[in-house]
Amino acid sequence: MKIDLNSLLAPKRVLNFCLVAFLGFQTNLSFAGENMSAPKAKKQPYTMTTHGDVRVDDYFWLRDDKRESPEVIDYLTKENAYSDQQLALGHSLKDQIYDELLSRMKHDDESVPYNYNGYTYRSRVVSGKNYPIYERRAINSNGEWQVLVDGNQRAEGSEYYRLGALTVSPDNNIVAIAEDREGRNNYSVSFRSLFSDEWQNATLTNTSGNIVWANDSQTLFYVNKDLQTLLPYQVFRHQYGSSQKEDSLIFEENDDTYYVSISKSSSKDFILIGVTSTETSEYQLIDANVPNNPVTILQKRKTGVEYYPDHFAGKFYIRSNHENPLFGLYVTAQVGENWDTLIAPRDDVDLEGFDLFNKWLVLEERQNGLVNIRQINWETKEENYVKFDDPAYMAWIDNNPESNTNKLRYGYSSMTTPSSIYEIDMGTQETQLLKQQEVKDFDKSKYQSQRLWITAQDGVKVPVSLVYRKDLFKEGTNPLLVYGYGAYGYSIDPSFSSSRLSLLDRGFVYAIAHIRGGGELGKKWYLQGKTINKMNSFTDFVDVTKALIQQGYGQSGHIYAMGGSAGGLLMGTVVNIAPELYEGVVASVPFVDVVTTMLDPSIPLTTGEYDEWGNPEEEEAYWRIKAYSPYDNIKKQQYPHMLVTTGLHDSQVQYWEPAKWVAKLRDIKQGDSLLLLKTNMNAGHGGKSGRYNALDDIAFDYSFILMLEDKAKYFPKFKK
Repeated sequence: MKIDLNSLLAPKRVLNFCLVAFLGFQTNLSFAGENMSAPKAKKQPYTMTTHGDVRVDDYFWLRDDKRESPEVIDYLTKENAYSDQQLALGHSLKDQIYDELLSRMKHDDESVPYNYNGYTYRSRVVSGKNYPIYERRAINSNGEWQVLVDGNQRAEGSEYYRLGALTVSPDNNIVAIAEDREGRNNYSVSFRSLFSDEWQNATLTNTSGNIVWANDSQTLFYVNKDLQTLLPYQVFRHQYGSSQKEDSLIFEENDDTYYVSISKSSSKDFILIGVTSTETSEYQLIDANVPNNPVTILQKRKTGVEYYPDHFAGKFYIRSNHENPLFGLYVTAQVGENWDTLIAPRDDVDLEGFDLFNKWLVLEERQNGLVNIRQINWETKEENYVKFDDPAYMAWIDNNPESNTNKLRYGYSSMTTPSSIYEIDMGTQETQLLKQQEVKDFDKSKYQSQRLWITAQDGVKVPVSLVYRKDLFKEGTNPLLVYGYGAYGYSIDPSFSSSRLSLLDRGFVYAIAHIRGGGELGKKWYLQGKTINKMNSFTDFVDVTKALIQQGYGQSGHIYAMGGSAGGLLMGTVVNIAPELYEGVVASVPFVDVVTTMLDPSIPLTTGEYDEWGNPEEEEAYWRIKAYSPYDNIKKQQYPHMLVTTGLHDSQVQYWEPAKWVAKLRDIKQGDSLLLLKTNMNAGHGGKSGRYNALDDIAFDYSFILMLEDKAKYFPKFKK
């Protein structure tokens, strides 16, 4: 089996990279009294001509694919030292916030156990340790738990560590894990017999971390990555105990606009090879019972059509948008047969997922920006919906590995409700809370969450989720932090954050702008904020900010914005078009040099994202992207105070994008606003690894914003 790390690690399904990964803060107090000058990167013109348009990049030299250039490392180190010096007076504030975050955490904790294939599985964390321990024991046993993997032991000696996958063979005898020790999402696979303590370390290298066992418990399938672009594009078959050199290539995708992944069907009869782009998908099938058989195709790809299959009880169940931009659910008994409609697509409801039980079909559907969970009895067709109370919330179908049951596990959270795992009896609708995140000294009654609809400049209504502490809210006087993402059709749902309390308890209003380009209002919402419609994402964010100020949720001069990765692109464009709105901006691992990156297919992720941004080799796309690309649109104007973070080993947004952006901003911008670049020299896109290290990142971010709120103390030169 493949253990669901999401269900074990955290009771919510959220993209870590889009929730902002803030990088290290290592303050050197010896700088506190000094007046260090901001680093000034040298100019070394590099000329690029595309479609007759000449661009000169003075800071192209900051790109070093090997990350070994002494000149580049020296520059990044100087930027780090400058950031440390500028923030030195806030060292105690940062420590205070860290202590607050730490005090709310449950240091010894464990996940909700679940049963599968004769065993009960759980994960747990222990005080003082960064990583989870994964364990199992026989169902209904009161014996000792068997440790499958101790992340703390595996991480020893590594500055960065991430366990990307853990899967136990169907005969329960072998565990395979995929580990990243650099932060570039490049995983090595190790094996251990569960009758031995000895690991076969890094048996497979250069993988995506996607690993699936065949049913013979000896054959493992994995996805290989291109060495230069890190694109997952090949599927190999490996025999346990053999050398990687002996592995057989069974599938290769030659179109570099597609990504390859693998998973196992609910029936366990098939291993599914997913070949997907932003708007098109295709699936190949491996017989999990006869893994040496040739691969077959479920349905050939058709541009613009997505389908996502599962196999259960002798049939293929397929979520697809081939009839409507929004998804429906279809079924077929055989490969090559027509698909019958099971759940027809609807114009106002998007089907985001489904789960299959012997007696029940469970659907995860989104309507008006919120998720509903619908249960349908296969035999009686009786329907029930899970009931939710908050005006804005996040809900999801949780890990349900066993199909012969009436019990459904689902998750729930809101901006005032800690993440919770429930179990509902679908026959009786009796619901039981299995676990809720423990947050020390949290009193839900002190906080208020709301869902607003803001009218954008073109008349479209944009949903906004916000939260604040009731006794500290006074209309028109509070500091306001607006967070946004708006890309790839990902939904940034309004979930709980114990860390956020450090802002709310200091009087902040926190808002999530669910701008176009995300998936909060379904597929159509995504389409309205991508490629030719991308400017809608940026103008939505600005319109939301203005409306929140007008409606009294924030005070001018105390408005802040935050976003990471594609949300960092959002920040970069917003500060170009509306810098006067924001006092401070945090842009984490920001995608800001869009034209140059999208013109270079050797850079990881470029080719797979043509559907998201466009291919600037096409002239129309070139000029459209250039019109908003943050690096290409820096102006001689005043900018907000800005904190920009990156990771030297980032595989998703290369470190040189934010580094070049800061260098160019510092040369062109007017005024003396703070502009800080902080590079984590030992991490990638997701920031530091480990739960305690992650708190340090958050404290760094929050301390920057709170220091700006008290300039007289921390930045006397900016005192008004």
